[in-house]
Amino acid sequence: MAVVDVNLRRGNLAERILFGILALALLVLGMFFIVAALVAGSILAVVALLRLWWLRRRVRKAQEERYLSTEYTVVEREKPPPPGLPPGR
Repeated sequence: MAVVDVNLRRGNLAERILFGILALALLVLGMFFIVAALVAGSILAVVALLRLWWLRRRVRKAQEERYLSTEYTVVEREKPPPPGLPPGR
């Protein structure tokens, strides 16, 4: 396995500047990845919360619609059957 020994105090000024720029670029790139991960996690959390809200809303509506309640008015009453006949005729 190859071992790379980077000693910045030994190198000349150009190498030190190059390694500094490379380190800064890696730091900035890492920050972009962290920000992208936080944004993606936030979006997933919002989607999960919206899904949970939607499911709870649907269950609540189903419970409210379980029983039908309405107002009505009797327009015409049924006439009682004539006396003397058995029911159903």
